[in-house]
Amino acid sequence: MKNLYLGIMSGTSLDGIDIALCEINSTDCKLISSHEYPYPQELKNAILNIINTTTTLKEVGTLNTQLGVIYADAINLFLTSKKIDSSNIEAIGLHGQTLWHEPNSKYPFSMQLGCPNVVSSKTGIKVVGDFRSMDIANGGQGAPFAPAFHQFVFGSLEERTAVVNIGGMANITLLENELLGWDSGCGNVLLDMWISMSKNLSYDKNGTFAKSGKLLSELLNAMLNDTYFQKLPPKSTGREYFNNEWLNFKLSSFKNIKDEDVQRTLLELTALTIVNDIKNREIELLIICGGGSKNSFLMQRLRELSNIEVATSDEYKVSSDFMEAMAFAWLAYKRINREEVDLKSVTGADKNSILGGIYG
Repeated sequence: MKNLYLGIMSGTSLDGIDIALCEINSTDCKLISSHEYPYPQELKNAILNIINTTTTLKEVGTLNTQLGVIYADAINLFLTSKKIDSSNIEAIGLHGQTLWHEPNSKYPFSMQLGCPNVVSSKTGIKVVGDFRSMDIANGGQGAPFAPAFHQFVFGSLEERTAVVNIGGMANITLLENELLGWDSGCGNVLLDMWISMSKNLSYDKNGTFAKSGKLLSELLNAMLNDTYFQKLPPKSTGREYFNNEWLNFKLSSFKNIKDEDVQRTLLELTALTIVNDIKNREIELLIICGGGSKNSFLMQRLRELSNIEVATSDEYKVSSDFMEAMAFAWLAYKRINREEVDLKSVTGADKNSILGGIYG
């Protein structure tokens, strides 16, 4: 079997490491095998601590190497368990763990940790990493990158289609004559954060806790008035913006509210900010992927608010769980073949770029 690439993705939800083995050519990206390896809780805590508090260069450097080791261990375990010879893998597309995303400052950057040299050394496979820096250097947001892959796999659909990945953040792709895409805002990040604080659960399965609450219209409006939701694309965001501090500030004017009502309102925020961003686009089909596609109440609200057909990517034979990992396998394929990625209309970059560096 030729043209095999591994895509490795650990997103802002911090729920684990997604590995996707794909067979890729110029017209197709076929998922051969996949698996999710959960993050150790102490590692998740270390990542959140660095994001949310003051840190040191030693802590950042240590985490960079630690993540590289954990990625490599997961890859080697995956290859062993699937009986795959590493010499058959062309390259690994390694996104890394985003710590900070700041494309709009005087000196813009996006920081993903997980040392690609460590991963290459411990697996014996070429690694393509640092995907976002060139787009930012060329004046772009460095995100979202999923729209280019969405165009590749869904571009032949006849319906006017939007694809939404709901991970920690939510990003939208509009499959039109000119590819468009942006981060609509918070996906699961605030929902997961709130249920963790209130119920000590990692996520709200099927939106059950949210469904038990009532919508707080004043709180929802206060959140919707945030400047991020008023911005026009290109735009991107992350945990450096939508975090505990953001949520606590929005809640500070409201007293004696129930935890389940906050959860319900946060779910509405995720659904409504997605629908608001597509409502004037004459979209006929909304395809959902990422963890949010498993939240049945969130899917229900998307259908009710948009009044159009809403489906998961699984219904179109593309894994909703491993879509992003597949995307980075495909981006590795593009880099190894020195092909530019058509993203300037999405990120606002001055030009399309060959994305990523090759390690090993």
